[in-house]
Amino acid sequence: MKVTVCIGSSCHIKGSRQVVEQLQYLIGENGLGDKVELGGTFCMGKCQQGVCVNVDDEFHSVTPENVAEFFENSIKARV
Repeated sequence: MKVTVCIGSSCHIKGSRQVVEQLQYLIGENGLGDKVELGGTFCMGKCQQGVCVNVDDEFHSVTPENVAEFFENSIKARV
């Protein structure tokens, strides 16, 4: 599974660094490092929708406050 987080300026202001750090922690904590590839990219073109995250080319809007729920529903449940 490939998870890509936008680290462009708009998403950075909305907390992309915290989202990346929390996802790194959750992936490691759940032993999914060999199944989930976490990467960063610049602007995905949906700047108004929060921190942009793609999971296998499926778009999600994530905030630092809902990362754990996003991880459970969109990553862990699918691995």
